[in-house]
Amino acid sequence: MDPLRCCGPTRRREILKLGALGLGALNFGDFALAAPPPRRPGTATRSLILFWMWGGPSQLETWDPKPDAPSEIRGPFGSIETRIPGARFSEILPRLAKSADRLAVVRSLHHTMTAHNDGSIEVLTGKTPEAPDPTSAALSKHPDLGMVVSRVRGLRTDGIPQYVGVPSTSFITRPNYLGNANKGFNSGDPTRDDPTPQELLLTPGLTPRALHRRDALLRRLEIDRSNADGRDAPEGFARLRDAGLHLLTRPEVSAAFDLRKEDPALRDRYGRHLWGQSCLMARRLTEAGAGVVIVDASAPMRDAKIYWSWDDHANASNTGWDIKKGMELRAGYLDQALTALIQDVYDRGLDQQVMIAALGEFGRSPNMEKAAGCTGRSHWPGAFSALLSGGGMRTGQVIGATDASAGEPVERPLTPQDLHATFYRHLGIDSNTAFEDLTGRPIPILSSGEAIKELF
Repeated sequence: MDPLRCCGPTRRREILKLGALGLGALNFGDFALAAPPPRRPGTATRSLILFWMWGGPSQLETWDPKPDAPSEIRGPFGSIETRIPGARFSEILPRLAKSADRLAVVRSLHHTMTAHNDGSIEVLTGKTPEAPDPTSAALSKHPDLGMVVSRVRGLRTDGIPQYVGVPSTSFITRPNYLGNANKGFNSGDPTRDDPTPQELLLTPGLTPRALHRRDALLRRLEIDRSNADGRDAPEGFARLRDAGLHLLTRPEVSAAFDLRKEDPALRDRYGRHLWGQSCLMARRLTEAGAGVVIVDASAPMRDAKIYWSWDDHANASNTGWDIKKGMELRAGYLDQALTALIQDVYDRGLDQQVMIAALGEFGRSPNMEKAAGCTGRSHWPGAFSALLSGGGMRTGQVIGATDASAGEPVERPLTPQDLHATFYRHLGIDSNTAFEDLTGRPIPILSSGEAIKELF
């Protein structure tokens, strides 16, 4: 919808924008489930950046190579030493290998969901789907971690969203009983000439002062209406409108999204591509106060004609496509962007405040599959890896181990729930906290899982 100059007394577009901006499309059933009252800036400073590799990155081609395995297991790449004694990474990740003293590698994650959506629900929400959906059409019945953090911490009075997706959050998770007020705010493409999200741009000619006047008028109308019909105006809508007003009128918000304020040399170090600039924006947002930022590391680069998901089957979706071609393509962007993010977080003294995690919904099968002259790997939730950094954690270590084919954990088996417990511990959130679902039944943030003790 193109922005139109407001002329005359009709103000519906801008008024509605106050309530729904960046917080998801609303329906009236959600109003009673909106976020708690605003918090002051600075009351929730610890944050998480999730580099989300949707599609299922191969553990063998990233952080758990098996150089001594037969070629049908080892895959197309060699391995290289890292700054963690005895630990090796795939040879296509040299920058991360040199930064491994700032990394903790968890190699023994596992669950049982074999479909993309089910696996994503498990890893993003910490809840196991009640029944597997092999069609990968399932949507979550429980909120994801970012939505929980948004609900617990509440709206920030400076307008910085608690939960942001760069360029977008997962399409699989839903806030459900937490209410749409806790959906993530989607930044859009940070590589645009003006990276400010389009939703933050006011209609030409409309100033923040004028918007405040319209908001005051709307409040008076709500009071008059509630006095006339004997009912209160929806409290949840008022909170959402307040959040929208802050987003539209506070300069801190647009400044947090404005990558043009960064040193061009630093932007170059991250990489002038979608994943690199997304990581840089994630750092800016967490430094500004966002609680959780998810970087969509499966989003395609601008004008790309190829497959960017980590779902590396043989001949997956593209003629002549295989895991070697896919990993060589993506690894360069991953290696540059993630290494720059880690270095930047440490250089700026944010390594206690900001935790970084990189993983997907599962791993890939130990044995290669072949089709049409191409090779790949199937979905494999039996063993996969996560890369962690910052967060005041003990880094320079590997936690857990898999067997000779990277097919199952043989040391320190861990679950997505353990990973979530680790995240919540860092974020200062009690994972035993319960929220009522739509039937009034209390649902704990986590039903199982313990923070990974080796990290603290």
